[in-house]
Amino acid sequence: MKIYVEDLRFQCIIGILDFERATPQDVIVNLELEYDFQKEFINYADVASNIKKTMINEKFLLLEDAIDKISKNLQENFPTIDTLKLKITKPSILPDCVVSVEDSFHFKS
Repeated sequence: MKIYVEDLRFQCIIGILDFERATPQDVIVNLELEYDFQKEFINYADVASNIKKTMINEKFLLLEDAIDKISKNLQENFPTIDTLKLKITKPSILPDCVVSVEDSFHFKS
């Protein structure tokens, strides 16, 4: 079974520049996860909430650190996840483009 969380938008402190540390900025998170659906399901609302809460509370310097921490949190809180693809976008950081970081994780062999 696959779950998609697409275009989860919120504001948080993320980045290494002085103004990024002072003012929350828009981020967009996209996620694809796969799990073996048997008797238990993964609540996508809980997944979205976990991501948002982690990013708002942690105030990461790097998108890469945010992806790493979120993947570990999701694995811990939803142990039936087999694979995870996570992408975080900062749509307004540069005037002429949108930047993103993405990674994939395989939790079970």
